[in-house]
Amino acid sequence: MSIVDPNVMELLDHADTRYTLVVEASRRGRELVDGAMPMIDDVKDKKPLRIAIEEIDRGLVTYDRAVAGAENTEA
Repeated sequence: MSIVDPNVMELLDHADTRYTLVVEASRRGRELVDGAMPMIDDVKDKKPLRIAIEEIDRGLVTYDRAVAGAENTEA
């Protein structure tokens, strides 16, 4: 698997914008560096960002977008 496989357009099926895609891949990569267990097999000799991208491509990593203007009403 090369750095362009999957390509950005395929990965955008799992995120609404390129920015979101980068943020989520970065966030998951940091989690892996900090000791989180990979959600895929065959991670031998793969860097954390490559693992994060494969997890996103397989739909294993998701995100929630906060609604703009929503206020926390809990006391």
